Amino acid sequence: MAYLELNNVTKTYGSGNNVTEVLDNINLHIEEGEFVAIVGFTGSGKTTLVNLINGLQKPTSGEVLFKGKPVEDTSHERGVIFQNYSLLPWLTVYQNIEMAVKEAFPKESKGFIDKRIKEYVEMVSLSHAINKRPKELSGGMRQRVSVARALSMDPEMIIMDEPLGALDALTRGNLQDEILNIWNKNKRTALLITNDVDEGIYMADRIIPLRPGPNATLGPEFKIDIERPRDKTALNDNPEYKKTRNAIIEYLMDIGSERSSNSEFNYELPDLEPKDLRWEFRASK
Repeated sequence: MAYLELNNVTKTYGSGNNVTEVLDNINLHIEEGEFVAIVGFTGSGKTTLVNLINGLQKPTSGEVLFKGKPVEDTSHERGVIFQNYSLLPWLTVYQNIEMAVKEAFPKESKGFIDKRIKEYVEMVSLSHAINKRPKELSGGMRQRVSVARALSMDPEMIIMDEPLGALDALTRGNLQDEILNIWNKNKRTALLITNDVDEGIYMADRIIPLRPGPNATLGPEFKIDIERPRDKTALNDNPEYKKTRNAIIEYLMDIGSERSSNSEFNYELPDLEPKDLRWEFRASK
């Protein structure tokens, strides 16, 4: 039994003649402690997939199981880092994270909660803004609060919906490493939704493309056979990295061309630009 299972999941919106099938026959099994990345096109249904896994939405058909039990609702066992921050605007940075920590650790002392909040605020370099409200923060700072809030709950599974896309290269590189460090300490199960192929290869054990919808479904998996911990300074010269990256990009470009020529929809490809990860490593030092 896998830690997370999606079995024959379909998700539709609307009714009658106005039904839109967003996801079709999604089958995904993630083992405990595994780090999986799903890479896909803009508008392909990635966020809908996250909402199903987190219990914010229910599948039209099929089942979503977490530790063998149906996912019926949200739970702090599955910590989500949302793409759109999802912060409460009337609360400060401290208070937004405090709500999450109290939910996850209801029996702990005020001292424990205070220390944990400050630890995770410091982790995302926002100690100077701990008493500010979201409207006083930049978009990147709000996203860092979202990261800190999710990780502070010590979830059994971390679900990330393109969490670092709005960040500059320095901050993005730092948070990639922080998330990996936390994952590596206790091997929390992790699912990363991203449109950045390089990010997926750097962080994940395997990458699975999401074919564009309507009727979006998962494509073949690509295993990342690169030893951990991965060194950004050496990754660009790693033949396995080059081989895997080229295979994923070729697949994505092929299905993008196929769907664009046979559909009225326009699809925006994931980030396929070549990157020198060594620059990102130097910036984060």
